[in-house]
Amino acid sequence: MTAPQPEWAPHAAVWIGYPSHAELWLEDLDPARDEVVAFAKAVHAEGRGETVILVAATVEAADDARARAPFAEVTIEAFGDIWLRDTGPIIGGDGTAHRFGFNGWGGKYDLPGDSDIGLRLARGRGLTVANHDWIIEGGAIDGDGTGLVVTTEQCLLNPNRNTGFFKTAAEARLHDDLGYDRVLWLGDGLLNDHTDGHVDNLARFVGPNRLAIPQAAENDPNWRIYQDATARAQAFGVEVVPVPSPGRVLSPEEEIIPGSHMNFYIGNAVVVVPLYGTGTDAAAIAAFAGIFPDREVVGLRADHILTGGGSFHCISQQIPA
Repeated sequence: MTAPQPEWAPHAAVWIGYPSHAELWLEDLDPARDEVVAFAKAVHAEGRGETVILVAATVEAADDARARAPFAEVTIEAFGDIWLRDTGPIIGGDGTAHRFGFNGWGGKYDLPGDSDIGLRLARGRGLTVANHDWIIEGGAIDGDGTGLVVTTEQCLLNPNRNTGFFKTAAEARLHDDLGYDRVLWLGDGLLNDHTDGHVDNLARFVGPNRLAIPQAAENDPNWRIYQDATARAQAFGVEVVPVPSPGRVLSPEEEIIPGSHMNFYIGNAVVVVPLYGTGTDAAAIAAFAGIFPDREVVGLRADHILTGGGSFHCISQQIPA
């Protein structure tokens, strides 16, 4: 079993979920579509990047996607919502599409189509599919390409995913099914994250044994979480690369929401970083430009996508070259 390639390895294409259900997005539907198209356009990079496949759930959404994004391929596959990082297949180093159980992030959002969208996307690409009988979402793990993977205890050991799942069992499954031979366990994820602490909002590998972790901003509700993650990573022997945190990001109802610059996407030509207008945007772009000198760093607002619960990394799933 060969572990999945790191995200900075070459991609053949990327699936990106396209907002399709007005009843889920309400007044955010049209602006969220604008943000998704801007993200897709940046990743495509006028043909210098990778093929973009916008996945729409309805004919109306597909027609809208084609009109707004003529540079992209558009496919229609029924799904509940756009979070393809979690519902799409995880493609291993040998090209096998791994499909895991999915239960709506611990039973919170049970939407038709989400449980088998990964299988349909993989078959549509003609990929060999391996089915696994435990629950994990793609946003819960991140690998560095050497067999090392990072995750959080809050998510992967949560009884709302796999009952009676302990670290030894999780590590064995990650090894047997995905080829990871070392696991860096972080603690909790971001405050009020309905995914129960997905690591792709907290810490991301940016090179072999190099993990980017936010450094707390003033009045940052996640400052203890960042400190704990940094301490655990350093104790494990991983190099920690500090990046800015957007700090306190609030909903229109003044509730703390899990806005994070860490939900970036590493494409063939660009790194796309979500921005929230909190005053750290320029510093975040500069930090990632230093981390990825071989790629253009593009910062884009993701406020309306975030109303649905995620950002650019959450709505995308790369197809390795």
